[in-house]
Amino acid sequence: MLIDSQNNQYILTKPRDSTMPRADPHLIKDLVCVVMLSFPCGWLCTLLGLPPMFGYVICGVLLGPSGLNTIKSMVQVETLGELGVFFTLFVVGLEFSPERLRKVWKPSVQGSCCLSLLMVGAGLLWGQVLRIRPTQTVFISSCLSLSSTPLVSRLLAAEKDGDVEYSSVLLGMLVMQDVQLGLFIAVLPSLIQAQNSNTDSVLLGGVHVLVLLLQVLVSLAAVLLLCLLLRSVVIGPFYKKLHAEGKGNKEIIVLGTCAFVFLLLSVTEFLGVSMELGCFLAGALLSSLGQIVTTEVMGCIEPIRDFLAIIFFASIGLHVFPSFVLYELTVLVVLTLSLVIMKFLMAVLVLSAILPPGSRHIRWVVSAGLAQVSEFSFVLGSRARRAGIISREVYLLVLSVTTLSLLLAPLLWRATTHRWALRSQRKTVT
Repeated sequence: MLIDSQNNQYILTKPRDSTMPRADPHLIKDLVCVVMLSFPCGWLCTLLGLPPMFGYVICGVLLGPSGLNTIKSMVQVETLGELGVFFTLFVVGLEFSPERLRKVWKPSVQGSCCLSLLMVGAGLLWGQVLRIRPTQTVFISSCLSLSSTPLVSRLLAAEKDGDVEYSSVLLGMLVMQDVQLGLFIAVLPSLIQAQNSNTDSVLLGGVHVLVLLLQVLVSLAAVLLLCLLLRSVVIGPFYKKLHAEGKGNKEIIVLGTCAFVFLLLSVTEFLGVSMELGCFLAGALLSSLGQIVTTEVMGCIEPIRDFLAIIFFASIGLHVFPSFVLYELTVLVVLTLSLVIMKFLMAVLVLSAILPPGSRHIRWVVSAGLAQVSEFSFVLGSRARRAGIISREVYLLVLSVTTLSLLLAPLLWRATTHRWALRSQRKTVT
């Protein structure tokens, strides 16, 4: 291992003698430590009723520089974690259901778009007051506008007598936010270029961002045309052949699916759009083949996704410092409560405007389900931190606020649904 003057450590990647097999013992040891410690941490969070990803982040904190400092191959572990991001977004696309969205099309599309625009507008106003660059405020507000689909799905599953009307609207808005996530990931390279530009004028910076967004729209149009071509000509026969050849041999289906994901990933990267969008579109294309195909592919890919996602969340913990969280705990709690209240009130305002008069009574429960930050802010935050869009302190703030909002979400949900149940009982009695 070589160490330069800036204390960067280097390892051998390609030996001169390629006839001799070699392995990276540090990487093997690091992966063993991550997996072994992630199990008890994730299990403990599950017993406490928390998402297990918190346990994986804690595992990274314990093994990282702020803890035991046992992880030596940090770059290699984070690289494996990137594969977890790819397959996570593929599964998000695979779970995309146009049929579910079609039933509540108007409130889902209008509600999610209005909420995002309100969050971005509020972020730009605060950014102007605090003199923060527009690229940073757009990123942070867009990131915080997303809500957690897995968490809400789990909360809805726990409701035995849940109202079908509010659950359909809530899930429809979350599906649209997943679509917005894919679009936002596609726009992220443009934010990176805008951040790296040296234009100090707000007007010139805005024009530069618009030009970059126009380039992204052209690339997105090319990607969507390619997806339509694949859906109508290629994907159906390809999966039928794959299914026929893969009977009794699941590895063929796994390899074929992974190859398809990596193909679209490479295409979107070549067109200047983010690789993650290609993964999302690959899942959406496969989901268009029907529920049977979706279930089969999900059964093959989900274990791989889960394992790689564990490594990704653990790699996030490598960059979290508990001393920062403890030192800024008061600020973090105030920011989290302010954000949760603001998202709740914004959702109530938007739903009051777009829901028909006979359905406005569900706005409180739907708003409670949206009043937290999605775990995908971890993904977006790591991208922005690496690209220099946000500083290390802002990255830690985003991670901390996201974590606290997810911890508060079950409490707000239970309080709102309990009041909703009491109100429904009173109506039934009267």
